[in-house]
Amino acid sequence: MTPVAPGLAAERTALAWRRTVLALAVGSLAAGRVLQPALGGGAWPVAVVGVVVGLGVLLAAGRRAAAIVRALSTRGDLAAGPAAGLLAALAVVAVLVGVVGLVVVVRLAVDGR
Repeated sequence: MTPVAPGLAAERTALAWRRTVLALAVGSLAAGRVLQPALGGGAWPVAVVGVVVGLGVLLAAGRRAAAIVRALSTRGDLAAGPAAGLLAALAVVAVLVGVVGLVVVVRLAVDGR
């Protein structure tokens, strides 16, 4: 059995975060397009906020990946590696976006659109 380079898992994780950010950005822009009839001009600032959050996640994921690689190269393990704050922050943002979406849908249903 050949040994696996320890940095490969960190690289796969970084690529997964990039895909997550791409999905967040595309979803935000699609939401801006779909919500424009309901929110008018307020839909695009919401979409821009989603893209900005995505860029923030991308930067945080890059820093986290660098910290993981640094921990693996200096200590050889992740005993004191970076915490899971990035995942928690993304989960909070996802819940907030879901709540806002629910409020918009209920508002549209009540208005009869």
